[in-house]
Amino acid sequence: MYVSTALVLIAASIADEATGFTSRLGLSPMVVLSRERGSVFMAQSSPEEQMETDDEIDRLKSMAQKLRAEAAALEAERAEELAAATELVFRKFDTNQDGEISLKELKEGLEKSLKIELTDSRVEQIMKGFDVSGDGKLQRDEMVGLEQFRNKLEALARDEKLQALEAKKAAENEAKEALIAEVRLNLLNDKEPTTRDKLVSILPYLFPLMDSLQFGRFLIVENPDNPFVVILALLYALYKAVPFSGFVSFLVLNVLSSNPGINRLIRFNMQQAIFLDIALFFPGLIGAAYSLLLANSGATLPPILTELGSDIIFGSLLITIAYCSISSLLGETPNKIPLISQAAEDRMPTIDMFDDSGRFVPRDMREDDEEKKD
Repeated sequence: MYVSTALVLIAASIADEATGFTSRLGLSPMVVLSRERGSVFMAQSSPEEQMETDDEIDRLKSMAQKLRAEAAALEAERAEELAAATELVFRKFDTNQDGEISLKELKEGLEKSLKIELTDSRVEQIMKGFDVSGDGKLQRDEMVGLEQFRNKLEALARDEKLQALEAKKAAENEAKEALIAEVRLNLLNDKEPTTRDKLVSILPYLFPLMDSLQFGRFLIVENPDNPFVVILALLYALYKAVPFSGFVSFLVLNVLSSNPGINRLIRFNMQQAIFLDIALFFPGLIGAAYSLLLANSGATLPPILTELGSDIIFGSLLITIAYCSISSLLGETPNKIPLISQAAEDRMPTIDMFDDSGRFVPRDMREDDEEKKD
């Protein structure tokens, strides 16, 4: 193939030499072109010079055609040699002489000819690369030479190395992401609560319970000897002994609930206790406004209605706190309170609130970053 290519290049060079020869004799390209097309333009040289030029051009063209013919012959000879070599390889591989080469025959033939060991999967890959008919066997018209088999094996080996490098890189990236996730998880304590965590998680509900005693005064007065009432009275006395106890409790719970190192159950209950205490503000506000309207109109609210409303509010809060306490002691998040639980859930930090370095990213900053990316 290389020899024939060289002959073709020589032929092209000879053709260029013919063109250069006409230029050295002073013939313009128009004159030669006219001669080749059979035109009747007058030549710019003498008849003797014109004849000499024609003979030289014909000689060079003849040489070029001869070289092209030799190149074609060499190509045909090369094709015959390749076909003969391929046929020889086919007969060598086709050990059972059935006119087809199976996977087993291909494996044995390649291992024997190339002096290598091949896996069944690798032989299947080679078969698929040359099995045009897709029947799982190689026929004569699908057979190739040993060199092509060798090139196919080298290409498969390169592909496997590339895939191995990509898989290694992907594994390294996954390991890095897993490490980052572990670091984030350690920063944000979302683990299962311990027994201590469960007990501590119910303490925040003392905050709304103390503030709700104003609605439970009627029940407390009616049951002064009840042990539960006595305990509440002692706790309320301690609570009121602290100046600005309500405001201080709100600040403490709000600050501690922002600490990601505290177990999530405790942080959730702190936030939910804050929202429960805020919810107690609205019944008192509504009662005060209603009393004011009645006072302006000269009417008064029946004491029985005031007592009943207060008892309902206090009882509802006690039931809510009981539900939250029991769920927390069982290790379950008490997130079934309408509106309030969702508000507390929205305040809980999540893993995606921390960057790759483990730093907390506020919600507004995350939203700005997402808008910039979009």
